[in-house]
Amino acid sequence: MAFEIKMKRNHLFAVIAATWMAHAQAADFAAMYRAAVENDSAFAEARAKFEAAQEKIPQGRAGLLPTISLSGNTTQNREDVDNRTKRIENDWRYNSHGYTLSLTQPLFRWQNWVGYQQAELAAALAEVQFAQAGQDLMVRVTQAYFDVLLAQETLTTAQAQKIAIAEQLESAKRNFEVGTSTITDTHEAQARFDLAVATEIAAENDLAVKRQTLRTLTGKEPEALKGLRTNLQIGRPQPDNINNWVESAEAGNLSVQISQTSFEVASREIEKQRAGHYPTLDLVATRGNTVLNSNIINATQGSDTDSSVIGLQLAVPIFAGGGVMSKEREAVALKEKARADLDNARRQATLGARQAYLGVNAGLAQVKALEAGVASSKLAVESNKLGYEVGVRINIDVLNAQSQLFDTLQKLAKARLDTLVAQLRLKAAAGTLSENDLASINALLE
Repeated sequence: MAFEIKMKRNHLFAVIAATWMAHAQAADFAAMYRAAVENDSAFAEARAKFEAAQEKIPQGRAGLLPTISLSGNTTQNREDVDNRTKRIENDWRYNSHGYTLSLTQPLFRWQNWVGYQQAELAAALAEVQFAQAGQDLMVRVTQAYFDVLLAQETLTTAQAQKIAIAEQLESAKRNFEVGTSTITDTHEAQARFDLAVATEIAAENDLAVKRQTLRTLTGKEPEALKGLRTNLQIGRPQPDNINNWVESAEAGNLSVQISQTSFEVASREIEKQRAGHYPTLDLVATRGNTVLNSNIINATQGSDTDSSVIGLQLAVPIFAGGGVMSKEREAVALKEKARADLDNARRQATLGARQAYLGVNAGLAQVKALEAGVASSKLAVESNKLGYEVGVRINIDVLNAQSQLFDTLQKLAKARLDTLVAQLRLKAAAGTLSENDLASINALLE
């Protein structure tokens, strides 16, 4: 029996050593993030949308620049003339061809100018949306990476707990054989061992699911991943004042910036629709040439005519069936909607900042409490084992103490990971999350 227990302990050390060796050769967080930037479909969609929106600027500018067009024609003509007075019949065949070059330069088209301003705002809006997609990707990759780490920690804890229970089971069997304990201790240990096996199977399945989730983001099968340092110390948010984070969120939150830009676009739309009442003034110039190959005009062989025209063209809208006024009223209503959206975005940003800040503080307090709980649980396990050996504790006491220790270790790992994610969400709420923050996370791994 003692040999079997020793072998089980050696197996536990082998598991820990294998985990350590895997971490030593593991992929880090930065590599996973770079892979996600290249392969995540949602981020690729946001990138394409951003690139497409940049074309709004030259499209809007086109309404302020001249338009030039060239047209040409060639015609084969046939005329049958029956002059009854002179009793003469003529069958004339001839060709005419020519071209026209036209230039139109808008001098005053207010809706075109407003449209160009809207195009600039649309490009700026797409840029902020792309930045928001980048921040969202950072949080999603971090969460997926940490989910894998937590699943790995859960599996390792389940395996270690199973080995520890197996040791206690062997001890209960041995003590029963020598008559120092009852069969109840053996049955309790066996029940805990069976439960530990089921827990291990569930942990393996959960790890496989979490790894596939990370694979969906990165586009490749994740191998062993680096984990958090064992002596990790998580710092408090800076600045350590909730009001400062709320103020930053009101102005810097990307959702707020998106709503602010959308409100400005809606405001410009009113001007654009109102410009339907304004006159337009264009500079118009044409250059043309017409060639007529014929022998019927002035007894010549035809004509070759050049023409040039330049002038101003004024158009004054008078009545369009009420459509212009209707579009203006629609634009006013949409502006009010954009105003309400902006107000709601600010409220949600401040709420998100408060929740994230409180989440970080609660997480830090929880980590501190669980660290103390781990130390106390270790002492409790040792005390109950010693008490069991001298007969003042029963087997179930040892099993309960071990379960409490492993449960506390798992909760501590989860609290650390959740606190780090909450810090990223806090910076995202303030609109300051960047790749430098991911580099800081990567520095915490080993």
